[in-house]
Amino acid sequence: MISEHREYSEHPEQSEHRGHSDVQDGETAPLALKILVAGGFGVGKTTLVGAVSEIKPLRTEELLSEVGQSVDDTGGVDQKVTTTVAMDFGRITIRSGLSLYLFGTPGQDRFWFLWDELAQGALGAVVLADTRRLDDCFPAVDYFEHRHIPFVVAVNCFTGARRYTDQEVSRALDLDAGTPVVLCDARDRASGKEVLIRLVEYAGRMHTARLLDSVG
Repeated sequence: MISEHREYSEHPEQSEHRGHSDVQDGETAPLALKILVAGGFGVGKTTLVGAVSEIKPLRTEELLSEVGQSVDDTGGVDQKVTTTVAMDFGRITIRSGLSLYLFGTPGQDRFWFLWDELAQGALGAVVLADTRRLDDCFPAVDYFEHRHIPFVVAVNCFTGARRYTDQEVSRALDLDAGTPVVLCDARDRASGKEVLIRLVEYAGRMHTARLLDSVG
């Protein structure tokens, strides 16, 4: 579930010839963890990835068209003019030696066939929620619960939207006990980074508990 990447200053065949890598004794090899950012249409997934990414994010957005009006519900997000059709990608370094690769999923159900590919090898997921359209995040919650992928629900606090406590959101979504709910602003880098830290901590505890159960 956790993909580990070791960096070499030499070509791989040179390192093999010398019999060791550039990671010295006592040092920890750099880790790169795969995180999904999911949720309903127009909830702020692309915004979150772009806000926290330390590289120019990869985006696969297309303009909304009249053809898609019958399937893309823009109620509550009337000013939205583009939509993700494949994925968003970004990267953030949480601390020295620990980076997160962020994969933003498309929100519409006609693109859900991509989710299984994106979910392979993921440590966990952020499910973004908009309290004005809370029902839209149920499919993402169900998807990760059924596949036992750890996730946190991040409530994107849109301007003018009614505020709810994390306990109220948890009850409304009927989340499993212990699933974190975090209030955030997807436009703010510090807020988004805090969401990701909460996810890494929670996913780490979940994977550790499962490992202990499997050997117990």
